[in-house]
Amino acid sequence: MGKKFEDLLTLGPAHNDHWIALRTGIGVFVPLFALLAMDRLDLMIFVIFGAFTGVYGRVPGYLNRLVAQAKAGALFLVVIALAVLASNFLVDHSDPVRSAWTIVVLTTVVSGVCAVVTSFLQLRPGGSLFHIFAFAAIASMPSQPPAGESMVAASAAVVLSIAIGFSGMAFPRSAGWGERVRPAALSATVRTAIWWEAFFYLLAAGAAGSIATLLAPALSTGHSYWAMVAAVVPLVGHTTRHRVRRGIHRILGTLTGLVLMAAIIAFAPPVWVLLILIGLLQVFAELFIARNYFIAQIFVTPLALVGVSIGSGVTDGLLYDRALETVIGAAVGVSVVLLGSLFGSWFRRRLPAAP
Repeated sequence: MGKKFEDLLTLGPAHNDHWIALRTGIGVFVPLFALLAMDRLDLMIFVIFGAFTGVYGRVPGYLNRLVAQAKAGALFLVVIALAVLASNFLVDHSDPVRSAWTIVVLTTVVSGVCAVVTSFLQLRPGGSLFHIFAFAAIASMPSQPPAGESMVAASAAVVLSIAIGFSGMAFPRSAGWGERVRPAALSATVRTAIWWEAFFYLLAAGAAGSIATLLAPALSTGHSYWAMVAAVVPLVGHTTRHRVRRGIHRILGTLTGLVLMAAIIAFAPPVWVLLILIGLLQVFAELFIARNYFIAQIFVTPLALVGVSIGSGVTDGLLYDRALETVIGAAVGVSVVLLGSLFGSWFRRRLPAAP
């Protein structure tokens, strides 16, 4: 038991995390204040998800980083565009029940498709967590800014994040673009594993969203997609133990982060302070995300809540929803991990022996 609690505060090795933390923080902070200056905070959510491109900058060599972030940014723009279209033409916002189920179905499809795409593009971090979050959050918005303006804002954030990714070349000690390292070819076994992994993303997201939506009337919750996001968190990891631990850390980190969020709500800071907080929280989240998932979630939780609710008002009702949806989603995700582990053992036994 002591070892398990020790894991909550144990930091993994640092790999220049402060640099990517600084880059992602600037990538969010600058466009948000530009929107504030233009009085266009209605475009904020599109800028935030476009700025997620910076998260894919943990790549050595400026040329390699440019390629990776260009791929990630392009995928985000596709997801954002599909979310805008879904909100305008597929989601019936006048009917909350139908709207919720439509979003669950569409987001489930996005979870599986983006899991496949990120794997074949060999993007890191892998999986479709960010894409689920982006799609569902935007598709859930009952009133959308003009689609063209939304896409321009998201595209500008993507381009800025990519530019910040190789901005270090401006410093005298920069090593230059570096050699382009092409991803290794994927074997037939790996390709098969990618499709199976996508199936489990579909299963986890779909099951979590369905359970959260079915329980919503009884629990008085209204953000089923948060359960879908939490459900895919445990699917990332090299071992079953590590994946289960990520699910537990997601719950404990979220509950701890809600205390920080409650403090933010209690102080009721003005919008410009909230924007500064978003930038700072992004820095701290990226500083710890690869070293300790529990600590990172303490900052990710208020970052996500402030980011998606600043336009409609930051209220304590979000704390209740976030806690319950996270527990539901993480529990489903861990269950799928255990199911996947059993399936993986069976699948490996069926593989032909190496010559």
